[in-house]
Amino acid sequence: MTDFATRRRMMVDNQVRPSDVTEFPIIDAMLTVPREIFVPRERIEAAYAGENVDLGNGRVLLDPRTFAKMLEALDIGKNDLVLDIGSGFGYSAAVIAQIAEAVVAVEDDATRLSDAQDLLSEINADNVILHEGALASGASEHGPYDAIVIEGGIETVPEPLLEQLKDGGRIAGLFMEDTLGTMRVGHKIDGKVTWRFAFNAGAPVLDGFQRERAFAL
Repeated sequence: MTDFATRRRMMVDNQVRPSDVTEFPIIDAMLTVPREIFVPRERIEAAYAGENVDLGNGRVLLDPRTFAKMLEALDIGKNDLVLDIGSGFGYSAAVIAQIAEAVVAVEDDATRLSDAQDLLSEINADNVILHEGALASGASEHGPYDAIVIEGGIETVPEPLLEQLKDGGRIAGLFMEDTLGTMRVGHKIDGKVTWRFAFNAGAPVLDGFQRERAFAL
């Protein structure tokens, strides 16, 4: 029988801590949440690998390093309301739920959302609200949000998401240029979001987050 608890500790000790992630709530949450239950059964052996896990249909579960560093860069606190875009089977929401007051998790796949509901209930993540809809639309009825996390690559951030961010709030986006990506954190001040470089990473670009292509003959 696979010892996933040991793999979880190794993930934190070998991937998360060496990446300058020092916030105890993040480390504790990633030690606690069983990542293996939030991936497709055929991918379970890859759950703790240092790479994105394929969830199907162009979606991935971000690798542990990228996800942990993104959370640390966002500086999420215990009183924050967080919007989690592209939550997949619910792993990201489960982790964020342990360090924030509440999470609104947006997923556009009904089957994936149903599975997430069962999995989050299984681990008693009762401060997560699941929302079915287009990822680029967010969930304005539950906002505004202190922080927004986007679980995948982007080329641009749809305006509706920025509008759902509180003044003084933070948003993390993995901006992709071909196969190269840079994680940036945006701070909203006086209605305007200013972006700063955080670190390099990579992931497939999410539907609805592509840059409009200029038409050419």
